[in-house]
Amino acid sequence: MRLILAAGAAALVAACGTSAADGEAVPSAIVGKAPAAVREVTIPSGTLLQLTLNTSVASDTSQVEDAVAAELTNAVMVGGRTALPSGALVAGVVRSVDSSGRVKGRARLALDFTSVTSGGRRYAMSAEHFSRQASATKGEDAAKIGIGAGAGAVIGGLLGGKKGAAQGAAVGGGAGTGVVLATKGEEVRFPSGTDVSIQLSEPLTVRVSR
Repeated sequence: MRLILAAGAAALVAACGTSAADGEAVPSAIVGKAPAAVREVTIPSGTLLQLTLNTSVASDTSQVEDAVAAELTNAVMVGGRTALPSGALVAGVVRSVDSSGRVKGRARLALDFTSVTSGGRRYAMSAEHFSRQASATKGEDAAKIGIGAGAGAVIGGLLGGKKGAAQGAAVGGGAGTGVVLATKGEEVRFPSGTDVSIQLSEPLTVRVSR
């Protein structure tokens, strides 16, 4: 009887020892890993962001609200630390677009960049819109009209003296104007890879590793 009780007690002690050992073999670090320490950094309003377009846009093909993608060309530094790394993705849309008209109305294109993604987090941002307007062509238009009038005067003079020259000039000038009417001005085009710059209109707070 004593042998049976002794054997039971030994088994109980062994079981308790195994449980204790098992408990010591499972450290708390395996249960959950502590998150990496981060801190907030505020990029001040007025900071210039240099971007490279990943999307092609143009005044004669793009539409309002078309998505536009870009990435930071240079890192943004605050207090000697990187707030936004080079290559951070920047997203936006076409804000407004006007294709070139005839005689008047130059092409215009404006882009709004509204968010930036860094470290797996996406941040809404407010920035001045980026816009461009096509160059004026008034000088070229005047030259076309002048050439038309001059050529008409020469032809009219050959045919009918001074009166013919005056009539020919009027006809020639009209022909020159017709050329301008039939010709559209330049368009605004930004192919993928174009470098653009925007300026923050409000402070932007992001999270970075300590």
